[in-house]
Amino acid sequence: MSRSAWKPPFCHPSVLKLVNRVLSKGSTNVVIKIRSRASVILPNCLGLKFAVYNGKNYIPVNINNPNMIGHKFGEFSPTRKFIAHSGDKKATRK
Repeated sequence: MSRSAWKPPFCHPSVLKLVNRVLSKGSTNVVIKIRSRASVILPNCLGLKFAVYNGKNYIPVNINNPNMIGHKFGEFSPTRKFIAHSGDKKATRK
């Protein structure tokens, strides 16, 4: 279920504080480490680099496409790693 239309998009206050700190310094090559996967990517995040925590490591996410605005940070850092199906090894034999 989506968020109500009358509410603004959710972005954790700590993420906003880190983004504002980086933008005030003017250095856009700094990687911002965040754990809030539910936060929405806002327009002022465009051009910044984030490291989103997936439960084990920090996955680098570059916000360089305007189409990423409005999506959540968690969409760009997968939490599960697909290795292979068990039957795939048999199919590759000759």
